[in-house]
Amino acid sequence: MELVGKVNNYDWGKLGTQSEAAKLAALNSSEFKADEKTPYSELWMGDHPSGPSVIKSSQVELGKFIADNNGNGLIGDLDKLPFLFKVLSIRKALSIQVHPDKKNAERLNAERPDVYRDPNHKPEIAIALTPFDALCGFRTNEEIEKICTRLPPLSELLGSENVKLLSTGAKGLRTCFEKLMTSPENLTNACIDAIATKYTSVLQEMGLLESFNKIKRDFPGDSGILALFFVNLIRLQPGEAIFLAANEIHAYLEGDCVECMSCSDNVVRAGLTPKYKDVACLIEMLNFEGTPPEMKLFKPTQIDECLERFAPPIKDFAVDKLSIPSSLKEYNLKLDKYGGIMLVLNGERQLVFSDGKELNVQRGSIIFIPGNIGENLTLKVKEGKADNFQGYIAKYNSYL
Repeated sequence: MELVGKVNNYDWGKLGTQSEAAKLAALNSSEFKADEKTPYSELWMGDHPSGPSVIKSSQVELGKFIADNNGNGLIGDLDKLPFLFKVLSIRKALSIQVHPDKKNAERLNAERPDVYRDPNHKPEIAIALTPFDALCGFRTNEEIEKICTRLPPLSELLGSENVKLLSTGAKGLRTCFEKLMTSPENLTNACIDAIATKYTSVLQEMGLLESFNKIKRDFPGDSGILALFFVNLIRLQPGEAIFLAANEIHAYLEGDCVECMSCSDNVVRAGLTPKYKDVACLIEMLNFEGTPPEMKLFKPTQIDECLERFAPPIKDFAVDKLSIPSSLKEYNLKLDKYGGIMLVLNGERQLVFSDGKELNVQRGSIIFIPGNIGENLTLKVKEGKADNFQGYIAKYNSYL
């Protein structure tokens, strides 16, 4: 079944047709027209109530269709899709944030349902479609201490006695980061301004000048600017991925990606945002174990010559990446009883079902593939349409 995805217009999104989310949305639905001055941040694919996809032929919401028909085995023995699939197009940094684990999500939803709207956790994976910059996980304590040494205004803000505590491990890192995020605004601004005027050559040497200037321009005076010196800056190339477990500090900075997550919209924010900031809550749940940036890359498993699988250590989701060369006329696609959602990024094929029925899929197509028909599918080259095909399939992680 072909789906129409939900487009969001958060301010951090890329403008108009610079946005991959907008370009795909225009191909996905003839009713969507991009305005060049409007930000298009996300294309949602799934049954989350905040942005449900609809079945193109009937305009019925996917969640309702599954609820009404799941006795037929649409998604196996699940009640609803356990994941939310997205395309993100980022112009301005997203907030310094963390997603709660299941226990904290349930507690926060019970205590403040107006802010934390569901009781589910939200681990996620981001797979780059373009060069993609992100902050992910704390730097090692040793690296943070070296940065403080090279940036005296930062060391002064934190206090030399706190910087010395970095040698004690996670407790020292927590002390310094809490000091950073709770310092008075005037002191934070003075630190940012001093670094910007006197230490540009140091930032250049550390490879942080471009990101520092961009974040400072977009969020002047925000303490989240200084989080750049505590959190790993990771530059993904297309096809590379990061997995963000619960309680992992992160912020996406710039670029386009495919993202898949548990079906939740829970975010605890602490900087780089006009939205509600819950610094105390964020610090309470953070993982303060520093790691080198290369440890944050998530490697896929090569299943066959055309398929890579990103299967993180949680049941809620996995993502398959299909890359079929033009020389391969047919490719047999097998999904288990849980089915999945396929997004086509490049090329055109006929999706052929075991009963002989066919569905044309091409760039911008979003297809819900029910589990009860997903075991024997073929992606077949159309006559005269020999091109390279690329797509992603989000599904339940039944491989654990």
